[in-house]
Amino acid sequence: MGIFNRNFNKPGPGVNKDEPRKKGAARFFELLARDFGDLVKLNFILCVCVLPSVFMFFISLSGIYPFITFILALILAFPVGGALTSSVYYITKQMRDDPSYVWYEFKRKFMENYKQSAVIGILCAAFVYTQILLWIMMVVNEDTAGLSGVILALLSLLLFGMITPYVFLHFAYIDLKTLGILKNSVLMTFAYLPRSFMGAILGGLLWIVVALFFPDSLLMGFPIVLIFGITVSMLLNLMWTWKPFDKSFNIEETLNQRKDEETAEE
Repeated sequence: MGIFNRNFNKPGPGVNKDEPRKKGAARFFELLARDFGDLVKLNFILCVCVLPSVFMFFISLSGIYPFITFILALILAFPVGGALTSSVYYITKQMRDDPSYVWYEFKRKFMENYKQSAVIGILCAAFVYTQILLWIMMVVNEDTAGLSGVILALLSLLLFGMITPYVFLHFAYIDLKTLGILKNSVLMTFAYLPRSFMGAILGGLLWIVVALFFPDSLLMGFPIVLIFGITVSMLLNLMWTWKPFDKSFNIEETLNQRKDEETAEE
């Protein structure tokens, strides 16, 4: 049980305030070791928000009133945008070494953003479900799928994985209308193309591993997704996309200045 109850605030040698942060893989594994318990908790909360929609989608695949159950799956995706925004915010807060309580931060950010991000969350769910249907069709109709169809499907997945992190980072940190957020996110995707690409590839790495090792049984890979799959994938992505976003808007510097001002006032 120690992994969920470790106290990083107890007296000890600590870390020098001016000590530079680790970079690359060393930083990822440092965050993973330090915050794994919180990532598991966050993953569970996120699953509670996402799985009702996913469950209804798989009911539609079973052939039970497919059109109606598919529409219900999209309706049940209403909290997905707020949940993803809250999760992105909490993970980047951990990356900024700003400790907090998972449920408190998730709930606060969700209440702030769920209305604005709801449509985008539903559209993201629709895209993912359509991709699943498309891949099922290509597997079933292997002879007619064609190389061009596979390439187009992969490219659309890649673009989706490159753009969406910036969208939810905007929801989490920037007060901007949705169309402005979408425009900014597309521009940032291509302005920081190498980082956007690596974020999408590494963010999808765990899902690729699950698909390769459990191709015939979603149930065998499901525990991985349920326990830590989503949040660890998000951390892998944000290791690449957070830095350019922070650089563009001076997020961490601004928040640190605000914190110092509040401390001085006290």
